[in-house]
Parts: sequence; structure tokens; C-alpha cells
Amino acid sequence: MGRSENHIREGGGPAHRAESTTTTAPDHWRYARHLDALAAAAGTTVGAEADAVAAVLRDRDPVMAESAVVTHLDRRAAHLLTDAGFPGWARAMDTAIGARAFPARRLREWTLLKAIADGEPWSPAELTAASDWCQRTAAQSLPSYEALDLLAAAARTRRVRNTAAQRLNRRNITA
Repeated sequence: MGRSENHIREGGGPAHRAESTTTTAPDHWRYARHLDALAAAAGTTVGAEADAVAAVLRDRDPVMAESAVVTHLDRRAAHLLTDAGFPGWARAMDTAIGARAFPARRLREWTLLKAIADGEPWSPAELTAASDWCQRTAAQSLPSYEALDLLAAAARTRRVRNTAAQRLNRRNITA
């Protein structure tokens, strides 16, 4: 009945597996160190943060480095979305990121989300062409009726269309 690891063992604990759960691959350590360094740099100047981003992107594993940078961008941009310092921060990050496609796209999408959130001019075509992540983030968090209406009608995924439509319906009920 059942697999052996599901049976109660003497001592009450689970069976110990052959691989150790206490050791972490060096790549995971580097990734964690990069995130720590980026978080520490975020508490300093924009220039120091941009230097830290550039340093991480020089890592020998470009996929891991870009992943760490995008995680950092997501954390910082979410906090800066309502901050007047966002444009200067975004320019500094853009310079540090350079031609790396994934981080550059994520930064462009955060800039689009910022423009929509602030009521600045934005392109409906840019939002409909944005990644699923960007459309989902916009549908879940932006207050713009225009953006929600567009996403309810033309988002790439059913999930985003439904989320946007539900938010519009809730806003119409409470209005």
C-alpha cells in the first residue's frame, strides 16, 4: 500500500534520500550572491546600482546572470512604479543592460507599465504586443480603464482577458 517513503519510519522522520539537501550547487550560490549584491546596491545611488547590474551581467553564465538581473528589475521597478525617480533609474538600468534582449525587454515593459500607471501617452499596439508577463501584470495591477478594456478584448491569453474583464466589471459595480 503506497510507496515506501510514505510509510511511517522508526524515529518518525521521512526516509533520507541519497542526495544531500544541505549542499547547494555553486550556480545557486552565485545567483543568491548576485541577488544580495543587487539588493544592497539598490540602497545606494542609481549609478552604484547600475554598476552592480553591469558586474552581474559579466558572470560566466549569461542565462543565470540575466535571470538575476531580471529578478532585481522586477523587485525594484515594482517599488519605483509610483516614484518620480523611476525614469532616471530606468535610463541607468538601460545603459547597464546594454543589448541583452531579455533584461532589456523587461525594462521596456516596466517603462510601459509606468507610463500607463501615470496616465502618460502609451501605445495600445505596444501593450498588445507585450509579453504574457507584462499583460498579466497590467491586468492585475493597473488602474487604467483604457488598458483594462484593451486587455479584456485583445490580450493574448484567456487568463489575462478574464482578469481584465473581471476588474472592469468590479470597477463598474462599485462606480
